[in-house]
Amino acid sequence: MVTLGINIDHVATIRQARKTVEPDPVAAAVLAELGGADGITVHLREDRRHIQDRDVHLLRQTVRSHLNLEMAPTQEMVAIALGLKPDYVTLVPEKREEVTTEGGIDILANRDRFTAIVNQLQGAAIPVSWFIDAESEQIEAAASTGAKFIELHTGKYADAGDEATQAKELAALEKGTQIAITAGLRVNAGHGLTYWNVYPVACIPGMEELNIGHTIVSRAVLVGMERAVREMKLAIQGRL
Repeated sequence: MVTLGINIDHVATIRQARKTVEPDPVAAAVLAELGGADGITVHLREDRRHIQDRDVHLLRQTVRSHLNLEMAPTQEMVAIALGLKPDYVTLVPEKREEVTTEGGIDILANRDRFTAIVNQLQGAAIPVSWFIDAESEQIEAAASTGAKFIELHTGKYADAGDEATQAKELAALEKGTQIAITAGLRVNAGHGLTYWNVYPVACIPGMEELNIGHTIVSRAVLVGMERAVREMKLAIQGRL
């Protein structure tokens, strides 16, 4: 069965809007796990716009499922990860002007440098995942770096304006998953998934985990984190 990782970045976004102490993303992670989350995901951005260093250190001490640290492939972030020892790291592209991550990282353009980063992290027993688009060249490049996982960017599927486009993007995700598995990679997916579009992605053969944040945090504002997580688990199973 596909598992669910909860991205709690947007809880920190609400906190940072007032530069105060609430809501606390660490408390949100506890409630998410009580609701059935299989993992907790946070993105420590270089500009610290939402998640802070304090958050990741407390999360490392409190998360009981697994902690997935999303980060840019920079030496500053590698040093933080080596000290933190998350359960795994997802390497993502990062631009200061974007609201959220807009697409997959380009491994082909930086393969040698990225391979060295994978070796640093996995040499310290921290498995690495690449956040990439479902393109065969990028998937094969991810495998060539020695990473254990990829996370397929589902934004194009989520943003599809009609059923035909959505079906095309779902087929691309299915094909990408199979290419990755053949290359020896484990496959996760995420970005833009909601209670209404998640089930077809969860049904892709070989898919392991879906990382979902905004829609769950948005629902949690109205119904509470535990219920929002439980309902997403039902949606993944096609039971909502």
